[in-house]
Amino acid sequence: MTNISDTATSDVEVSSSTVVAAGRRLRLARLRDFALVPAVLGVAFVGYLVNPVFLHKGNLILILQTMSEVGIVVLAESLILIAGRMDLSLESTFGLAPGVAAWLVLPNAPALGSHLPSWTGVPITLAVGALVGAINGLLIVRSRLNGFIVTLGMLIVLRGLLTGISKGQTFFNLPHSMLWVGQARWLTVPVSVWLCLALFGAAMFVLGYTRAGRALYAIGGNRNAARAAGINVDRVLWLTLIVASTLAALGGLMLTGRLASVAANQGNGYIFTVFAAAVIGGISLNGGKGTMFGAFTGVLLLYMIQDVLTLGGVNAEWIGALDGGIILLALVLSRITSGQAQD
Repeated sequence: MTNISDTATSDVEVSSSTVVAAGRRLRLARLRDFALVPAVLGVAFVGYLVNPVFLHKGNLILILQTMSEVGIVVLAESLILIAGRMDLSLESTFGLAPGVAAWLVLPNAPALGSHLPSWTGVPITLAVGALVGAINGLLIVRSRLNGFIVTLGMLIVLRGLLTGISKGQTFFNLPHSMLWVGQARWLTVPVSVWLCLALFGAAMFVLGYTRAGRALYAIGGNRNAARAAGINVDRVLWLTLIVASTLAALGGLMLTGRLASVAANQGNGYIFTVFAAAVIGGISLNGGKGTMFGAFTGVLLLYMIQDVLTLGGVNAEWIGALDGGIILLALVLSRITSGQAQD
């Protein structure tokens, strides 16, 4: 009887300690969500000292608008990283999707012998993004090919397709339907900013309060355990790749609308900025960790720093080195604070 009592007492103690540890991890995770807020405020203060224009309404709106375009891609990549995967092709989808739409709807760039109605530009853009994600899912999830190699190859293919259909030129004179999301304003703030905030808010809700969000974290944390728990891992991963590519296409449409054009090199090199923002925002490259609020503050901080450097007269060539340095610094800080290496 004594042994049974001791065993029961021990189990209760273990259970209690587990609950306490889980509570501590939860509180720590919530605190990490706000880890970059002081940095954002600090950069804002430094920016004001460098040039008072930094805090002017027009400059802040410009930062938010340019950030929102890449921010959508950061959101997309963060979803994939949380699931334990990565997609390098998002930067090419960012350019190809609106490029295909322009190619199909512009009268001076007939693709199929006759141009399509101008209103089809937006649905074509989103459909191209979804198609790219579906193909990635077919190769990665169904065919079990290496995701890094697949998306790297897709990045090169899509970039070549955009160069081919545009013949190395820039698409101009786009229909109003393709410009609206990048040029319209609500309450003096660009629609693209409102859309970015809404999508990040929706992602925070889904990841924090729905079964789908919990499934994504479970898959990124331990795929085999998630499968044993009854989660349809393949379906979740496939849908995540499709949603992410569609979001990248939307981000490309937002940039297209603001610039009123689609360049043959649109999106080239953006993936480095995307990874820098995601990593500095606390998204783990190992999967299963990170929040959308962290990713949002990461991309916001990155664009604020770039704007401060620009106002300070730093050449754009040097600003390009910032993203890689931030990734390395974020990885080092992650290693120090968590005690775990990023394998």
